[in-house]
Amino acid sequence: MPFALVNGLAMTELPKDLYIPPQALEVFLESFEGPLDLLLYLIRRQNLDILDIDVSTITKQYVAYVDMMESIQFELAAEYLVMAAMLAEIKSRMLLPRAPTEDGEEEEDPRATLIRRLQEYERFKKAAEDIDDLPRLNRDIHIAKASAPDRNLTKPEPDVDMKELLFALGEVLRRADMFESHQVGREKLSTRERMTQVLETLKGQQFVPFIQLFTVEEGRLGVVVTFLAVLELIKETLVELVQTEAFGPIHVKARAE
Repeated sequence: MPFALVNGLAMTELPKDLYIPPQALEVFLESFEGPLDLLLYLIRRQNLDILDIDVSTITKQYVAYVDMMESIQFELAAEYLVMAAMLAEIKSRMLLPRAPTEDGEEEEDPRATLIRRLQEYERFKKAAEDIDDLPRLNRDIHIAKASAPDRNLTKPEPDVDMKELLFALGEVLRRADMFESHQVGREKLSTRERMTQVLETLKGQQFVPFIQLFTVEEGRLGVVVTFLAVLELIKETLVELVQTEAFGPIHVKARAE
């Protein structure tokens, strides 16, 4: 598989004369933040006691890692190379017998300085991890901000339309009709009885003036009942109306059987 196309040509191998300046590519390894972090990883991977580390094995693994990074053309920080030299020195000193000091005591363990640095680095790394796990403002916790509404605002009075006023009046009238009582009374005058009376009046007579059928003393109700009775008789073809001339008097006549 080509890893690049140059002027339309597929490149499958790196040119031997290709030169990449060291400052052209900078790689940050998130796994290891420094030589002490790499050493701590190698120790933990083998479940070793940090107070009794095998310098020979750790040095071998550390140098192998440095050689691997150099083979893939990664620029290593100078501190990685310094640590490699320090491990080589400790390894060589561990092979030699310890010379007694002026006080007659044995020389300090060559690993002591490295162990103290590793312990100190481990404490700070653990503290940094614990701090990173704590809730962080604006990352895990956000401050809630809310302002109270202005309670001094004056609510404007709405404009009342005439349609809304009439609608409200209709609702009031509808509720008022629910409490209105209705009494049903028997009519004093009956249209059917008045029809019988009219026929009795017309019986045995040829023509009777229309106005003679009404009794003024009965009032408006009696006049209306008599008028309705005459209309019902005309509808049933029991009587007929006769007028000899225009605008002349009207007479009522019973039809012959």
